[in-house]
Amino acid sequence: MFRIENAQSLLGLVVIIALCWALSENRRVFPWRLAAGALLIQLLLVLGLFGLPPLRAVVAALGQGVEALAAATQTGVAFVFGFLAGGEGQPYDVANPGALFVFAFRVLPVILVVCALAALLWHWGILKAVTRAFGLVFEKTMGLRGPPALAVGATIFMGQVEGPIFIRSYLARLSRSELFMLITVGMSCVAGSTMVAYATVLKDVLPNAAAHIITASVISAPAGVLLARILVPRDIAAEQSEPLETGPDKAYESSIDAVSRGVSDGLQIALNIGATLIVFVALAAIVNGLLGLLPDIAGAPLTLERILGV
Repeated sequence: MFRIENAQSLLGLVVIIALCWALSENRRVFPWRLAAGALLIQLLLVLGLFGLPPLRAVVAALGQGVEALAAATQTGVAFVFGFLAGGEGQPYDVANPGALFVFAFRVLPVILVVCALAALLWHWGILKAVTRAFGLVFEKTMGLRGPPALAVGATIFMGQVEGPIFIRSYLARLSRSELFMLITVGMSCVAGSTMVAYATVLKDVLPNAAAHIITASVISAPAGVLLARILVPRDIAAEQSEPLETGPDKAYESSIDAVSRGVSDGLQIALNIGATLIVFVALAAIVNGLLGLLPDIAGAPLTLERILGV
């Protein structure tokens, strides 16, 4: 039976596109062909990832792989931090097993392992082939030039920093619209390291959380391209004046070099995430403290969580 909630996604689609058009730098130029292509890609991805049993099995296997990766990471964490990492072997009676889940020991270390594996898979050519395949799809269906298409494909798996780094030699020659597009896609997708962190946190409350996050990140890339092109329309003259060809890929000296540099990159990401969480949670607590000075509303204190929930 049809429910009004079923139209929520469709309504959101129309409202967001209309809002971006209202804020566009040139409302007379709307990328109709790009909009059709982006929506078609999203539709095919959703139907394929959720409707085709082989692809659905692949996504489910990826979800199981994420859980196995998190479990393997805990082995390394337990070796370094001992009982502080949680799990078995606690030197005292545990009254609240849930308290053993410490974000710094259970989530942030996974980022290190994922970054190391991503660098290794890139060096072996596996991730490179997948990224190029996605880049080719975006190039052919959405009219992107080669390097930006490659960066968009890399952003899906590597995140908003690593994606543009793959084409750093071309960044100075990209048009303003293309640079804005890369930033938008970077903010719309979920980096592989953060993806695994989310899945680790949500696995006990959301079945197959990793599969949902992977699917959301993949289908968000064409959406980011479309909304960026609406806000800052494509400058065809600027792109024709700066021809681009795909250049050399990011390279590592060896497998050990890939793992080492991946760990180094992951450490920076993990530290940034941990520090950002500390600051933003503290800021939220400050806001809640100030809101607590106001009278109760609907029988309960006013909080930032209630405001954002509404």
